[in-house]
Amino acid sequence: MTLISKSFTPTQYRATHMVDEEHAGMRLDQYMQIHLESWSRQMVKKKIESGDITIEGRPGKIRPSMKLAFRDHVTLVTTKSSHEDEWWNGEKIELQLDPEIIYEDEQLAVISKPAYMATHPTGRHLFNCATVYLEAKTGHTVHSIHRLDRETSGVLLLGKNPKAANLLTKEFEEDRVKKAYFFMAKNLAWNGETEFWANERLDNAGDGLKRVYIEHFPEGDSRGKHAQTLFKILEVSGEYVLGLAFPQTGRQHQIRVHAMAHGLPLVGDKLYLGHFEMFQRFKDLLATKEEHELMELPRHSLHAVGLCINYMSERRIFRSHIPKDLRDWIEKKTSTQISKLEKTIELTLEEYFQKI
Repeated sequence: MTLISKSFTPTQYRATHMVDEEHAGMRLDQYMQIHLESWSRQMVKKKIESGDITIEGRPGKIRPSMKLAFRDHVTLVTTKSSHEDEWWNGEKIELQLDPEIIYEDEQLAVISKPAYMATHPTGRHLFNCATVYLEAKTGHTVHSIHRLDRETSGVLLLGKNPKAANLLTKEFEEDRVKKAYFFMAKNLAWNGETEFWANERLDNAGDGLKRVYIEHFPEGDSRGKHAQTLFKILEVSGEYVLGLAFPQTGRQHQIRVHAMAHGLPLVGDKLYLGHFEMFQRFKDLLATKEEHELMELPRHSLHAVGLCINYMSERRIFRSHIPKDLRDWIEKKTSTQISKLEKTIELTLEEYFQKI
């Protein structure tokens, strides 16, 4: 399946594939399931019958059973609908669709990515994406340099041309970028240390759906991969703990798993305050009232609050303030003063980034 062209706007995705020799003779619906692997065949058939999947140069109505020929061009069009909506306790969440621009020049854009915005199109998330937003704003292709999970908000760098993107991506790949995250956790078994290192090794729990769950192992174990996070606790209010996490490696779900391993699962974390089966129930909109009450927030409370990188031969620090949903929760659930917390974060980041 060779991709010939693709384009995104905030309301429509269009992609054209050329049929490779190995797929010649295949039914159209079977061929499209290779591309739309998370879709059932029935869903693919409906998309073909609605006219959203076409074969260039084929007269008449396109049918799911049509046989493809080598070098056929097959075009898929997806229009924005309700499939990207997010729900919490039976109510649709009002999403922030316009991210704050922290910094911008001809080479680089730095945004404060809102929760639920994907870094770039993937799976069913094709429209509420950082690259799609900036491409619509600038009128040209935008390149992702690194990524944040959809539910994680905060500092995200995007390249405006391939050269800038490649240079900055190399900074990430060679571990020359330092990152800081703000988190809110439930104190389930924290030992009270206000500064500590988490060195648990991390690995996927399995294949298929369970690959989204990350397991942790002792530092000296042969299982998993090396991972390290520095935690600094800023505030303790009742059963809640607010702090900063400074990942030294970049493993999947690293901060969330390390926090959980030290008795501090993040508020709203369906996987690690909850568990895999609970995560699936939230995904399928089947979570119970009690599970919503346990989570307290519709997304895990992790925010990329600061990033230090070498850019244009200069050390640059980009900052993002605590977003509204987390501020509102702090004011409702704790005695913490937001202005004091923001000042503490600013001073802690200043001290940390000066050391590197």
